[in-house]
Amino acid sequence: MGEGISQNRQVNGPTAANGLIAKSFEDRHIGTFARPDLFIVLGLAVITFGIYAQVIRHQFITLDDGWYIKNNPMVNRGVTLAGLAWAFTTFYEANWHPLTWIAHMIDSQLFGLNAGGHLLVNALIHVANTLLVFAFLSRTTHARWPSALVAALFALHPLHVESVAWAAERKDTLSTFFGLLSLISYTRYAEENSRKWYAWTVLTLVLGLLAKPVLVTWPFVMLLLDYWPLRRLERWTRQKNFFVWIAPLLREKLPLFAIVAASCVITFFAQAHSGAVRTFSDVPIALRLLNALISYAKYLLLTFWPHDLAVYYPFTPIGIPAWQIVAATCLLTGITAFCLFQSEIRPYLIVSWLWFLGTLVPVIGVVQVGGQTMADRYFYIPSIGFFIALVYGLADIAKMRRLAPSLAGAIAGAVLLVLAALTNAQIHLWRDSFTLFKHALAVTPPNLVIEDSLGIALDDSGRYDEAAAHFEKALHVQRDHYEVLVNMGITRYQQDRLPEAIEYYQTAIYSRPDVPEAHSQLGLALWKQNRNEAAYDEVRRASQLAPKDANIRNYLGIALGRLGRFSEAIDQLHEALRLNPNSADAHNNLALALLASGKARDSIPEFEAALRLNPELHSAADNLRRAQARLK
Repeated sequence: MGEGISQNRQVNGPTAANGLIAKSFEDRHIGTFARPDLFIVLGLAVITFGIYAQVIRHQFITLDDGWYIKNNPMVNRGVTLAGLAWAFTTFYEANWHPLTWIAHMIDSQLFGLNAGGHLLVNALIHVANTLLVFAFLSRTTHARWPSALVAALFALHPLHVESVAWAAERKDTLSTFFGLLSLISYTRYAEENSRKWYAWTVLTLVLGLLAKPVLVTWPFVMLLLDYWPLRRLERWTRQKNFFVWIAPLLREKLPLFAIVAASCVITFFAQAHSGAVRTFSDVPIALRLLNALISYAKYLLLTFWPHDLAVYYPFTPIGIPAWQIVAATCLLTGITAFCLFQSEIRPYLIVSWLWFLGTLVPVIGVVQVGGQTMADRYFYIPSIGFFIALVYGLADIAKMRRLAPSLAGAIAGAVLLVLAALTNAQIHLWRDSFTLFKHALAVTPPNLVIEDSLGIALDDSGRYDEAAAHFEKALHVQRDHYEVLVNMGITRYQQDRLPEAIEYYQTAIYSRPDVPEAHSQLGLALWKQNRNEAAYDEVRRASQLAPKDANIRNYLGIALGRLGRFSEAIDQLHEALRLNPNSADAHNNLALALLASGKARDSIPEFEAALRLNPELHSAADNLRRAQARLK
């Protein structure tokens, strides 16, 4: 078995590079790891974890972490039967990824709302993914040091920080973990033609898709592996008809294609059902295709020069300059042509390049979900393909140029040291919302999403004037943006500027009348003006639009209580607690309704439950004393 590209004997001539890689396939079976492999595994694990361990001191950010974990009652109550059923049946947040929801529930069970615990698990999965990349490449190519370098690049590249240091992106690391296990199982199946390993391939692919449907390209990746490094096509290459020699490999993958097709249908339905898929009128198809072209080129640029990274990249108001379109077209066409030209002697180039291009297809933006042009997290899986082409290609060049192994190692070490430093700095930016969003605003064009997210973070910290300033900047980008209008209304409400708050809520309702949040918030503002009937109408409308929203049910119970309809209020508050048993406010409000209806004895357990859930809820303590005094 070859020790790696740099340790093969010197070969000259145009087929030398092919020989450097091809030699590694003479032995198809690998035994236990040799001692150098164990040192590599240990080194990769220690370095990767050492850099990412700092996330244990980080906080949740206001972008998605609230919806996924912090303010999600089905998740933050931990693992429950109701939560498991919900995970498999919900399209919440425009996704269907039940395994990811369950992973978040397990973290909540273990760590509560301590963000550091959630992020530490994410870092550990990233370490595991790094080792799986090494194991997969080492097994299939038998090139130890190039495999280790690809794994190290995967571990330490700054573009991967977003997938690891963002709690809501557990779906990235988790799906990649099962995806890599699926590829490893597939290589064992290809070597042994074993039903057992095919079953493991199917199972791990299904688990990966249940974590994130980005693995829909995996059967195509397996076809690429059949060409290189598994070389399963060689027995059919003498056939002149392409379809004759590809047919057996396609036929064996029909169950895998069926699985990913089902995942595609469910995913598109989930995103369309939740309104996340943008229509052609929002983003024309021509703009989507051009943006996809530019994004491919930008990912390549950021691979070599990872600067000005941001959590959200908006479309620029001036559109895409023509020179960028021309440059991106020339770059991608040139690389593709070069890889095809080299396919006979360096098959890993075309395989790795198509891995990069193909695995980006589900997230490149042709089907627009959200408003970003690209995202660092989308590079997590495609980067493996590009790193293979880069590292194995450079290893061939180094061998042909007779570069001393010590010098090659020193250059690789220097590159990894630079990447580690950049990654460390990038991780530091994710420590809290303020640091992350201020950096994003500094390196991107006018950015509505980040202005809004920073405003929310400031509002949560009680810095209302600063929050309002950022909401205003967001509204300068889009005057009728629903979420920003609602958030601005909430800030004005907290400042007791009720007429302004009501105006923002009404404008939001005018722009999107069938979305519940503005209705419920308008109801709160109307209560504060003692307009109880009008407030009830708005909250009732919100409840009709979102019948399974525990907070809105809680508000509806309050509205009915303010109108003296205590029996109905009690029913609605019981329903709110059924939807979210961990709501201290709902327990307190139910107890108040019971107390007001003359059921002081029944109210006491509810006040006590509210205080157990939130000992700082002083109103519940005062109300408990009132109820106890009434009994006496």
